[in-house]
Amino acid sequence: MIFNSATFLLFFFVVVTIYFLLPHRTKWIFLLAASYYFYMSWKPGYALLIAISTIITYSTGIKMGQKPVQKDRLKYLILSLVLNLSLLGTFKYFNFFSLSLHAVLSRFNILYGAAELKIILPVGISFYTFQALSYSIDVYRGDKKPEHHFGIYALYVSFFPQLVAGPIERSTRLLAQFFRKHEFDYDRVVSGLRLMGWGFFKKVVVADRLAIIVNPIYDDPQQYHGITLIIATFFFAYQIYCDFSGYSDIAIGSARVLGYDLMNNFNQPYLSKSIPDFWRRWHISLSTWFRDYVYIPLGGNRVGKWRWYWNIIIVFLLSGLWHGANWTFVIWGLLHGIYMLCSVFIQKLRSNITILTGMNKFPKLQSTIQILITFSLVCSAWVLFRAESLNDAAYIYRTAFSGTRHFLVYFYDIAYLKSLFGQLGVTQNELCIAIISIGILEIVQFVKNQRKLSSWFKLQPVWLRWTAYYILFGIILFYGSFNSAQEFIYFQF
Repeated sequence: MIFNSATFLLFFFVVVTIYFLLPHRTKWIFLLAASYYFYMSWKPGYALLIAISTIITYSTGIKMGQKPVQKDRLKYLILSLVLNLSLLGTFKYFNFFSLSLHAVLSRFNILYGAAELKIILPVGISFYTFQALSYSIDVYRGDKKPEHHFGIYALYVSFFPQLVAGPIERSTRLLAQFFRKHEFDYDRVVSGLRLMGWGFFKKVVVADRLAIIVNPIYDDPQQYHGITLIIATFFFAYQIYCDFSGYSDIAIGSARVLGYDLMNNFNQPYLSKSIPDFWRRWHISLSTWFRDYVYIPLGGNRVGKWRWYWNIIIVFLLSGLWHGANWTFVIWGLLHGIYMLCSVFIQKLRSNITILTGMNKFPKLQSTIQILITFSLVCSAWVLFRAESLNDAAYIYRTAFSGTRHFLVYFYDIAYLKSLFGQLGVTQNELCIAIISIGILEIVQFVKNQRKLSSWFKLQPVWLRWTAYYILFGIILFYGSFNSAQEFIYFQF
């Protein structure tokens, strides 16, 4: 069951209706059952994995709570980490490491029959595993007392709005919310539905329409070259942003309708002025997870210079591996780690150049240049993220800029542009819809950046608000891509 389907809309309507009719003491039972039903709609047997992870982290948490000294809790933390990461490693990474080992040994003429597991990757396993592990680590540190209510804890791990693609919540934020009494609140429900509507716009109007252009090109990039690959990469940057942030908006909005607050997962990442700034704005729940549970325990920047650099690389390598069992993701993470190090290395040089060129006297121009440079770096890394293999990525890097001079000379020629658009495999109308939808997205985000849009919108007359709702609904209905409901990209992680 995916968010952009009629099945989910019916499911959500039924859940919300029954939820607010039930007494407070039974709400958690219904939500837990609904969450497991939601997950089991993909493959019922894999709900067992969530149950196992829940039992492991719950029981080890109880044991850790019985030990007042932190060092006595360590063995239970290790047990939780080993068992949970073993499940994740078996289902997500076993084949990757087995085939990688086979490739390495074959180069030295060492015979090794690569073992492969014939299993389907459980949807969202990386998300709920990390959420469960954060609870274990928080209890070990003493930041969170063990949760003794097993049902409430099970709901924390499996809460359906953010179960399969985040945000990756912390027990210190979310667990306590399941004990609070949630009554029907009209303003809160409208706010949640409005955010869900915006998420659906991002997904079905922007992301899924861009997918029509991007997917054929990246699935077989050797059939294309030059500016076509650059356009596809630019569109993929918006596709993945709208796909994932759209999911997050729907998740946060649906939780808000029920009375729960989930953390913000995106903050206009393509307005970032540097790569560190980008990672403060992109997939915030994951980047802060790695910061709090990997980077800081490794010593962060409180260690020697070279150890600090190594800590950065480790975090981004792990982040890349988290995203997928493929060397393209590992190299993508490494590339962002190198970006981060370069940002550190040239920080003083950047300041000196700004002063020498007088750019500091034109802050808006300076910000624009920084944003464009950062966006270009992020887009160049997206090639690795989207490519099916390292060979495909290498081909795109090698040929993407061939013929750009020809484009710059003839970009005003209508016949040339029609030929170029024809290479994208879509009609002019479809391309216009995609470009206009990106424009609408940027305009809304610009307005949002200038003022707190939700608060401002709430103060507007009823007729204006409902007009905006109908327009948004109409755009989704008439311009959304519904030919085949596409799963969200991050479901594979």
